[in-house]
Amino acid sequence: MPHDMSMNAYLQPRRFTPADIRSALFSGWQLTRQTWRASLIYGGFFTLIGALILGLLLAHGFGPFVIAAAGAFMLVGPVILAGFFGIARAHERGQPTGPASVWAGFTEASSAIWVISLVCALLFMIFITDAAILYSYMVGGTPVWLNEFETLHIGVGHFLLWGSVSGFAIAFMLYCVSAFSIPLLCERRCSMVSAIVASVRAVFGNFHAALAWALLLAVCGIGSILLLPLLPVTLPWLSHASRALYRHVFP
Repeated sequence: MPHDMSMNAYLQPRRFTPADIRSALFSGWQLTRQTWRASLIYGGFFTLIGALILGLLLAHGFGPFVIAAAGAFMLVGPVILAGFFGIARAHERGQPTGPASVWAGFTEASSAIWVISLVCALLFMIFITDAAILYSYMVGGTPVWLNEFETLHIGVGHFLLWGSVSGFAIAFMLYCVSAFSIPLLCERRCSMVSAIVASVRAVFGNFHAALAWALLLAVCGIGSILLLPLLPVTLPWLSHASRALYRHVFP
């Protein structure tokens, strides 16, 4: 597969269907099993970070904010794809998979992924700020513990509703930009602008299938963060599946 940064030729995305998504999920699971040690350790690193953040929120009585925090993780999730690309690339080359292959995934990728990383971080901060404002306005400073969720006042429901609306708008915008641009940049197939344009074309050219894929990523991702022991498995699985789907759309 060409990796020349001078290749800014027009990238025409192929069509994909739910059947292609199922095939990508199968391929992603196979690759996760074949690289299970490196994939689970890399995924486990982010699980530990998630456990620390969720633990702090729960310990201070910010139970409802846990769902917003889980959704916010999906905004920075695309950035970590490079590490899984490194694991997959090392496996394809017959090389050992481990920390070195994760690091190689970042060093061999285009430096433009750091620009998109900054965009992800900016959108993450915007969402967290919006969620914090909504939380203080609708829930207030009274601690809310997990065992109180059944008897919560109406403000928590409003917070979850409007926080979800705000998060969906930001997440969809980021998904259009990064869903296929990050993989293209991980393999140095084009410039940042070309990658973003190609990603948007792929999403809107396969709108219903792309929306189904985004929904699947969101449900599995947020669900795994809320049920944290699942994350070391689902994170590499979905990441490798994303790579498989990308290679179908941009062979």
